[in-house]
Amino acid sequence: MRPRATNKRKIINDPVYGFISVTNEILFDIIEHPYFQRLRRIKQLGLTHLIYPGALHTRFHHSLGTMFLMDKAIGELRAKGQVITEEEEFGALTAILLHDIGHGPFSHALEHSIGKGINHEEISKLFMTYFNGLHHNKLGVAMAIFNNQYDKKFLHKLVSSQLDMDRIDYLKRDSFFTGVSEGTINYERLINMLDVVNDDLVIHAKGIYSAEKFITARRLMYWQVYLHKTVLVAEYMLMRVLKRAKELAHSGQELFCTPALEFFLKNDIDKQIFQSNEEAFRNFAVLDDFDVLTSIKVWTNHSDKVLSALSKGIVNRKFFRIEMEKEIFSDEYLGMIREKTKKKFKLTDKETDYFVFTDKTSNYAYRQGVDKINILYKDGTVHDISEISDDLNISLLSKPVTKHFLCYPKDIH
Repeated sequence: MRPRATNKRKIINDPVYGFISVTNEILFDIIEHPYFQRLRRIKQLGLTHLIYPGALHTRFHHSLGTMFLMDKAIGELRAKGQVITEEEEFGALTAILLHDIGHGPFSHALEHSIGKGINHEEISKLFMTYFNGLHHNKLGVAMAIFNNQYDKKFLHKLVSSQLDMDRIDYLKRDSFFTGVSEGTINYERLINMLDVVNDDLVIHAKGIYSAEKFITARRLMYWQVYLHKTVLVAEYMLMRVLKRAKELAHSGQELFCTPALEFFLKNDIDKQIFQSNEEAFRNFAVLDDFDVLTSIKVWTNHSDKVLSALSKGIVNRKFFRIEMEKEIFSDEYLGMIREKTKKKFKLTDKETDYFVFTDKTSNYAYRQGVDKINILYKDGTVHDISEISDDLNISLLSKPVTKHFLCYPKDIH
């Protein structure tokens, strides 16, 4: 009896867009691969669900969503006369599908705690190289598009720019799952208004209000969700948990953790080592939220009071107090908080650094002159949206907003 052939034409039911079709065999095989399936076990917004309980969606959801949007965008551009070959279509779909595969669990906290100079885009390139070898070098166009080395530059802009499929999906999806309606955007209108002029993406002038709404929604989502003060303190506490765990692992103390996490805690991995060390790549390729959260859950009972206190704070949602100001906190005020914390918890100066810390966060809603959002008028002229928008907020949103913050235990007054 002949083995039954695998059906590689699939339809996935997505809560945001409805049905997403996977019609290409290689895309199907990539999605089915364990390295991609790992994205099911990495939440898109890290610890944000501790503030917005619905934010439990994953990077797997997001990656499929971006592929769906890319398919729509290519169809729209073809309808307007742009020549996009099947090979280029496959390349663009693959590039966007894999654009976030390099993210680890709690991505930014992880990047700053257990590795040095490693960012998710560089790791995504390593995964693309791996899949390219697996599929007999058929991902060459996808890699060229992702790296902005392909002749048709607008294809890269669909993957990475100020109005790319990545941003459109995460705003739409994150708004949906957090319930923050201020972040809602009309993705269909934005994609329907897309066109290409001089190898660059443009939005037809009649879509300018949708583009303005997109920029405004991005600002609101950043300060209301991504850089929400409680999200910030949770992420910074997680960074310190991992930093302390790495410190203890290096000093030879017994420390429970999964094998994948143990590799990164016991070894100093930088960008160069990661790119040349197959063991580092293999361990990263199986590292997910469960490795980190399972370990932190056990660390709540660790003998080290710094590690256990910080771990309990995350597991039991007992976060530090956070103060946010436009100006830097004075040395006198910082010193007073440090001294009170050190005395109350009987800490050394080094241990106090884990309980009292200050930093700053910045955000541009729209970066003028960087991957501009171009508006196309009927007379053929193209203008940066910030120069012609009648919404005064757009020019204001081109300026960075910086906020300084200070975190310390809540029982310090």
